[in-house]
Amino acid sequence: MALREELIRRLFLTTLACLTGAEFPQSAKAEKPYFVTYDDQMEEPGNFELSFNPVVGLPQRNRAFVGSSTEFEYGAKGWWTTEFYLDSQSTRRDSTIFTGFRWENRFRPLAGHHWINPVLYVEFEDINGADKTFLEVVNHDSVDDLGAPNHSARTEKRHEVEAKLILSSNYKGWNVSENLIGEKNLTNVPWEFGYAAGVSRPLALAASPTPCAFCRENFKAGAELYGGLGDWHQFGFRGTAHYLGPLLTWELPGGTSFRISPTFGLNRNSARLLVRFGVSYELPRFDRRVRRWFR
Repeated sequence: MALREELIRRLFLTTLACLTGAEFPQSAKAEKPYFVTYDDQMEEPGNFELSFNPVVGLPQRNRAFVGSSTEFEYGAKGWWTTEFYLDSQSTRRDSTIFTGFRWENRFRPLAGHHWINPVLYVEFEDINGADKTFLEVVNHDSVDDLGAPNHSARTEKRHEVEAKLILSSNYKGWNVSENLIGEKNLTNVPWEFGYAAGVSRPLALAASPTPCAFCRENFKAGAELYGGLGDWHQFGFRGTAHYLGPLLTWELPGGTSFRISPTFGLNRNSARLLVRFGVSYELPRFDRRVRRWFR
């Protein structure tokens, strides 16, 4: 246990150092305005992005918590982006634990830009029942599920496959994205479903002639809606949780970006408030750096 906690601590410190941009050259701007919804944006081939995304949960009937996911994203091809997640959480008056990992792959079947841009998403999850990252909401997930203490929730092992159909449209600076989510535990349980949708737009479309941190085009505002859709035997909105929140993204010229979204539960099955944060840093042509390191 002590060794695992030390590894997590070292990983967090390394992540924090990378996200501050220490001794890294400037890179192209990252464009990930949403926390749960995916758009059609793919990582540039050879680029690597490191992100840290905590969520502060204030449920009305259970203890406050902080869930977090550390993301390592790599552009394998122009049509293929792969990403690895490490999840953890800390619950007030309980404990801080590591909750598992995820391996995600996104595939863009059509080249170029279209009125609707489809992306196919496949993910393998090895997490436990104490996970509180809220990276998706499916089935009949409820705020009551957050009440189990960490020592018992972590004994529930979840080996799951998740698939998403991502549809994204871009028009005059606006992005509108819709995700249909299907999740299957690799045991004899039915498919579980959920959805996510987002809309966003930069505050200005024209770029300033000189780089600046507070130019309007560096800010992107929008909103995000997501929730559960039941399972294979009981599909629909009955007994499901739903969330809605505004979001704001600030992209710095050096490749670092910050995001924030206060998200509100829409019914009694939802947590009262989720406050989401995100900070990321993109390293261009990371593949070339790795090859130079091993020469």
